[in-house]
Amino acid sequence: MINAKNITKYFDDIHAIDNVTVTIKEGSVFGLIGSNGAGKSTFLSMLSGIIKPDSGEISIDGKEVFENTNVKERFFYISDDQYFFPNTTPKALKEYYGNVYKSFNTKRFDLLMKGFNLDENRKINTFSKGMKKQVSVICAVSSMTDYIFCDETFDGLDPVVRQAVKSIFAGDVADRGLTPVIASHNLRELEDICDHIGLLHRGGILLSKDLDDMKLGIHKIQCVFGTPKSKEDFNDIEILSFEKKGSLNTITARGQKDELMSRIQRENPVFYELLPLSLEEIFISETEVCGYDIKKLIL
Repeated sequence: MINAKNITKYFDDIHAIDNVTVTIKEGSVFGLIGSNGAGKSTFLSMLSGIIKPDSGEISIDGKEVFENTNVKERFFYISDDQYFFPNTTPKALKEYYGNVYKSFNTKRFDLLMKGFNLDENRKINTFSKGMKKQVSVICAVSSMTDYIFCDETFDGLDPVVRQAVKSIFAGDVADRGLTPVIASHNLRELEDICDHIGLLHRGGILLSKDLDDMKLGIHKIQCVFGTPKSKEDFNDIEILSFEKKGSLNTITARGQKDELMSRIQRENPVFYELLPLSLEEIFISETEVCGYDIKKLIL
């Protein structure tokens, strides 16, 4: 388990991280969402022990991360700004990480390189941005660490490769309890993989919740009524949004599912159905309670 408690980081007069407290459970996929400049990269750098917080503590299973080699052996960090040794090849990286990580799986590395159709003898500086990200992901999952920290890892990957990487992460979460921490500025990027979401804004955690818990109290209903309806006709329930397209009404409301469906039925609808909520819709409702407009914070 990762615990960050009251961590703060300044860069001269820039307040990059402001008193952040968050817990990341083992065996789950934690998505860290935030706009550019929100502090995601700084947070991951502190989580990886690259930089030290000015105040507060970061620990993994109760052990401080900074300058702790034993703890650092348990995670792999994929930075947004890819760096590789000059003129190095994937094969050389395999040998290097094989010495750094005791459980590095060379067989898995070879299989994934073939699966992604990458040449392990080719110099990495001739690879495209997306290919470099693929090499980093292959090194990360082959290291067989307990945690993988990803900073905009899906950025630059084509849709097919992106889904392949998500599948690999999901498989490792299920098979060996891997805990990926994935930072992104794009909600839609993480919608189909994350169990828990933290929203970082202006260096602080705006909210941090399990997706299942967030979904329980918010529901979207699509319906058609015999006579036109408006939001004011439902002032006895908490309507978060009411959209009309011709005769089709889409209502997003907070409350218990059975109670909301019963309320809709009292209007004798011609048609109605419960729709799944997108991650963006859930966050819109949660951040509006805090006085923020999610569309202004993230893509």
